[in-house]
Amino acid sequence: MRAHVQGVYDADVDPVGVRAWAALLRVHAAVVPTLDQELKRAAGLPLAWYDVLLELAHAPNHRLLMTELGDRTVLSRTRVSRVVDELADAGYVERAAHETDRRATYAVLTAAGRRRQRSAAPVYLAAISAHFAQHLRTDELRAVSAALERVLEAEG
Repeated sequence: MRAHVQGVYDADVDPVGVRAWAALLRVHAAVVPTLDQELKRAAGLPLAWYDVLLELAHAPNHRLLMTELGDRTVLSRTRVSRVVDELADAGYVERAAHETDRRATYAVLTAAGRRRQRSAAPVYLAAISAHFAQHLRTDELRAVSAALERVLEAEG
């Protein structure tokens, strides 16, 4: 199918797919800064910190290789390293050497980090509800979740 994409070029594209992609990017751009502001205001925690703490909280033994953490968060690998340094300075994360690979390092959630993540969770969940989930019906949320998980499986 030929489609005109935002007046820039003609290409063989699915206009519904382009529209869905554009909507996903706009929603991300609109909601993520709001979540960040609410977490900072109500929990004193930036979203980037919460994202890392949440991934570590759900990881086996509350630890991930830095490369795994970079793959799981919405942060660049360089940014993940800086956030882990900041979290380590705050006492929420520790770095640990890999047992057999000197080049690899783990980020490990501390007990203080787990408490901090748990205390911020209600703010995070309420913000997701208020700025994302409440705008969709339950069946739409299920469809969005299933569709995006299918893309992750195919691309990951």
